[in-house]
Amino acid sequence: MKREPSKPYSYQDYLQWEGRWELIDGVAYNMSPSPTWEHQFAIVELSFTLRSYFQNKNCYVAIAPFDVRFSNNDDYEQAPHVVQPDISVICHKHQLTKNGCLGAPTLVIEVLSPSTALKDRNEKFKLYEKFGVQEYWIVDPIYQTIEVFGFEDGFFKKREVFGKGQQLVSFIFPDLTVEVSSIFFQNE
Repeated sequence: MKREPSKPYSYQDYLQWEGRWELIDGVAYNMSPSPTWEHQFAIVELSFTLRSYFQNKNCYVAIAPFDVRFSNNDDYEQAPHVVQPDISVICHKHQLTKNGCLGAPTLVIEVLSPSTALKDRNEKFKLYEKFGVQEYWIVDPIYQTIEVFGFEDGFFKKREVFGKGQQLVSFIFPDLTVEVSSIFFQNE
């Protein structure tokens, strides 16, 4: 199907497309090429850590491809925003459907790739903030850092940038800590 740059799309359009896509404000974003090894390594390590932490806490960890739909009026069938965060933690079971998550996950993690870094830092940051994601982590495999943003008073406030040799501390789950060095592939 041909996508016209000026036409705003919805979830129903998205369902018809081949390949991996995301929608932000009705604009289609192609999700290729495939992520790098360092990107995938970080996702696997983080998802294992999060799955272990949330195992008995009524929160669910999902990894991409996994659709998260945002809607201004709760019409998720015509949602103008469909994204596939690298990792989503959903702590409200009623948001989960067979086709993904409706509304803001509690925690969203994006691992930067050269092709997605600007979108993750700009469009997705604003989208997650607008819809009240409670915590957003931006993982940078090149610089081996993790930025943690917590949602407070309607905005994301940067908590801290964690690097090698440090332990990340979650903004909303204070007993959730992550040894940053363990998340990144060491090529030594």
